[in-house]
Amino acid sequence: MPADLSPARILIVDDEPALREGLAETVSDLGLRPVLAASGAEALARVAADPAIAAVLLDLRMPGDLDGMAVLQRLRAGPHPPPVAVLTAFASAENTIEAMRLGAYDHLTKPVGRAELAGLLGGMLAVSAAAAPGAPSPAGAASLIGSSEAMRRVQKAVGLAADSAATVLLQGETGTGKEVAARALHAHGRRRAGPFVPVNCAAIPADLLESELFGHLRGAFTGATQDRPGAFREANGGTLFLDEIGDMPPSMQAKILRALQERVVTPVGGRPAPVDVRVVAATHRDLPRLVAEGGFRQDLFYRLNVVPITLPPLRERLADILPLAEHFLCASGAGQKRLGPEAAAALMRHSWPGNVRELRNVIERAAVLARGAVIGSADLGLSEAASEPGAALPAWLDGDLPGAVARLEEAMIRRALRESSGNRARAAKSLGIQRQLLYAKIERYGLRDADLSENPTGDVGNPDGRSID
Repeated sequence: MPADLSPARILIVDDEPALREGLAETVSDLGLRPVLAASGAEALARVAADPAIAAVLLDLRMPGDLDGMAVLQRLRAGPHPPPVAVLTAFASAENTIEAMRLGAYDHLTKPVGRAELAGLLGGMLAVSAAAAPGAPSPAGAASLIGSSEAMRRVQKAVGLAADSAATVLLQGETGTGKEVAARALHAHGRRRAGPFVPVNCAAIPADLLESELFGHLRGAFTGATQDRPGAFREANGGTLFLDEIGDMPPSMQAKILRALQERVVTPVGGRPAPVDVRVVAATHRDLPRLVAEGGFRQDLFYRLNVVPITLPPLRERLADILPLAEHFLCASGAGQKRLGPEAAAALMRHSWPGNVRELRNVIERAAVLARGAVIGSADLGLSEAASEPGAALPAWLDGDLPGAVARLEEAMIRRALRESSGNRARAAKSLGIQRQLLYAKIERYGLRDADLSENPTGDVGNPDGRSID
């Protein structure tokens, strides 16, 4: 950390004493001054009484009327709000998007490693926070399921762009969830009360696309028996989603460009009419290459590419495969059916060329065809070459997902303790977690007698493992 950051005061808000003290210890080690608060009300009082607080580390789930999101909203509504990073053990698409929309500097999943915390604080202290108050999003908003780092980047970008009127270009392979992202942008933004109108530019014949987008008057052409407003005017006050815009005919690209520039559309056979829409476009095509080849207008590409967001393929977000599968299984109405360990392993081995759409179809098919309560690998219908159903499973994959995660966590802690000769300080550092969190997990898994040496904290001064200030 730079030396000029040493006087900075960092407010740590968490109702768990061990986590609060662990963060405080790391903040102190970084040369900063921790200020502690155990509740949302105490945090607001600390900020009001101490204008020198330079940054806030804020837990999301806290008891009482003021949870982390409410505290974030009140802090950001102040005249000179400090940058706030939300820390939670229960990250979801909704709370990630909402935290970023309300002006959080970042949204991280606990535990936060020392290096990650140092980088976070360095960034927070290097920028000036701009107030960005806003109303909370409604329940049931469009959801971008996933906790992988690649998906969390998408969720944060959606949260930052949701309230803006800027055009967004969603890029990614077919089936990655571009329409879901477009709906999330609408549902979490200021236009959520307005309509969301999707148009698939590749599915509409070229000679009908102009009428579909801009509308027409009765009698404007053969078959026009009544007036039609068109998608732009239907989306007035809301969001127009132009899907597969890379497949739009060249003759329409100039007309779309003019509509985006002037916010005016001209129905076939009618007069120009102003529109107030937020445009979100999506494509699986490589638009820069299309521009270079002359298949897509360069000026239209620049007009669309104001806020680019790329949806990662499913093969790059392995941590999201099983949560997505469980979500699709629940949504299928399959009752008590659940994924067995062999099926879960087969899902993790598959390459998913069709991305999330393919996974949804596989799960829906298995929910219908599986005869038992437990879905096996054979019920998934995945190709043998892709999923290798006969391959041996690691022992920790047996049973349900929470049990597997716990067994993996315990094995990693045992290894870290052995490699550090029982030194808990070094073990916590190698695991990338705070020492107090490691203590809690040692207690949970009953490792004290099996894996700790007589001097578990090494050169740490206090017998309880905390450093001396």
